[in-house]
Parts: sequence; C-alpha cells; structure tokens
Amino acid sequence: MKIIDHTLTVSGKIPTFPGSPKPHFIEWETIAKDGYNLELLFLSSHTGTHIDAPFHFIKNGKKIHEILPERLVNEAILIKIRKKANQAIVKADIQKFEKEHGQIKSGTAIVFWTGWQKNLEKEFYFSKNPGLNSSAANYLVSKKINLVGIDSPSIDLGSDSKFLVHHILAKNNILIVENLANLEKINSNKFHLITAPLKLKNATGSPIRALGFVD
Repeated sequence: MKIIDHTLTVSGKIPTFPGSPKPHFIEWETIAKDGYNLELLFLSSHTGTHIDAPFHFIKNGKKIHEILPERLVNEAILIKIRKKANQAIVKADIQKFEKEHGQIKSGTAIVFWTGWQKNLEKEFYFSKNPGLNSSAANYLVSKKINLVGIDSPSIDLGSDSKFLVHHILAKNNILIVENLANLEKINSNKFHLITAPLKLKNATGSPIRALGFVD
C-alpha cells in the first residue's frame, strides 16, 4: 500500500485567505534554558489544508469536535478535471465521470483535482480559483455523499463572495476539505483518504493531515 501526503506544510510563509492572519510560531521554551523545546502557535483554524465543519456557515451546524471519527476515514473517488481561473465544476462534469466510471454511492468522499494547486504562490490563488457551482453542489447533495474535497483554496469559485456552495453543503451536513495537495500522484479514480482534524471544542474548522492510501 502506498501512502501519499496531501497536506500543505504550515509555516509563517504559507499563503492565507485574504483577511486571515499569517501563522506565527513563537519560541516559548528552549533546551538551553528549560531542558526542552516548545513553541506556541497562532493561526486561523482554516489555514493550509483544512476541513470545514458545517458550523462554519450554518448557525446550528455540527462543530469540529462533534464530527464522528468514521466520517474522517473515507473511501474516496478522485475526479480529475482540469479547470482554469474562475471556471466552475458543473453537474455535467460529474455525470460524465459517472458515465465512464459508474455511479457515485452514498456516503462516499468526492475529491476534485483541478490543477489549481500549482498557483499556490500566485497573487490570484484565492481570488480566481475554480470551484463547484450550485448545480454540482446540489447534485452531490442528492447523492448523499459524506465529504467534498478540492485542490483549490475554496469549494466555491474565487469570484463568489456569497459562498453559495459552502452554504448548500453545510446545510446538508456535508464536510468540506480544501487546499489538498499532491492529488496528481493518485493514478486511480478510487483511493482511501484520512482527513483528521484536531478535536477543537466549538470550532468551525481545523488544519488536517490529509493522507491518501492507494492499494
């Protein structure tokens, strides 16, 4: 079994969503002074590769600490569909995949590779990213999937300031994972995916260590 790390490295230099703070690693204890090294972390709960709880957009939605562990270990379907700036993933894209590879089953995790991750260091990474449109989001809701992941910074188009797709998925208790890396290393349309967050009380999201397993 091959293990692939789909996680961006969090550092003080990682690009962050406009308006969010840059991470800070603060040296707190040192071996020379205290006998051990220890640092404090200051960062947004949506830094780097992260998971959104429904509470991120829905007042009474589930919070990070309320997500059941079994929802974080998934049989995942990878849909590779290259998209350009501000280009949407639509319902027809998903249906085309199903026609070629079979119907999506309920409880599945659906992961989209768009090729956008290559723009991580570009100024327009967060403003012009591809994402789903409402037809694609509602279609996945009808399939009763567990989780949607993407290699861009948002499941919504960068141009959508209303975060319509976030609202659709969160309202239906579907988890969202953003900023997935190294999806091009998956050579199959099926793989195993772990998306485990920190168990943060009442949080809207958390950075994760996303790991893919390929048989």
